[in-house]
Amino acid sequence: MKEIEVKILNIDRLVVEAKLESLGAKKIFEGVVDTHFFDFENKKLGKKGVLARVRKMGDKVYFTVKKKVSDKLAKIREEYECEVSDFDEIISAFRLLGLNETYSFKKRRKSYLLNDVHFEFDKFLGTYGFVPEFLEIEAKDIETIYRYASLLGFRKEDCKPYSISDIVKGIKEKQNGI
Repeated sequence: MKEIEVKILNIDRLVVEAKLESLGAKKIFEGVVDTHFFDFENKKLGKKGVLARVRKMGDKVYFTVKKKVSDKLAKIREEYECEVSDFDEIISAFRLLGLNETYSFKKRRKSYLLNDVHFEFDKFLGTYGFVPEFLEIEAKDIETIYRYASLLGFRKEDCKPYSISDIVKGIKEKQNGI
């Protein structure tokens, strides 16, 4: 399945949330997301643009593999995801296969769904807590993303194809005056 998403920075969550709710969006998740990424010691997956992730959202656990397709207008990935029953067991299985944890983070997430469009408000906790809360919009195509971003008061230019590492790198560069 293709994942097509953008991130919008510098948001006022309460204002955007009110707009979403007025459009009929339904809240589908609220809680902490615990995310762990894995690769081989030689970074074989990363070199191929592939990501292996285990994520715990509330009481659900997901194993996901993504492959980079494009970062032009939106972050586009070929994505395969399945729910698994045990967070610790899947991590142990990864280690048995020779995968090492490359990094991890926790974030507070609030998710909404409107007409098959996903809206995620994310605020990092801990190490990446310096990253301001942002909005992620995921839809079947970039035109749909732009249409819903506009309904929420954003412009095409506000919709960025950023990964988490892009956001962190950009903030650190600003802090260091680069």
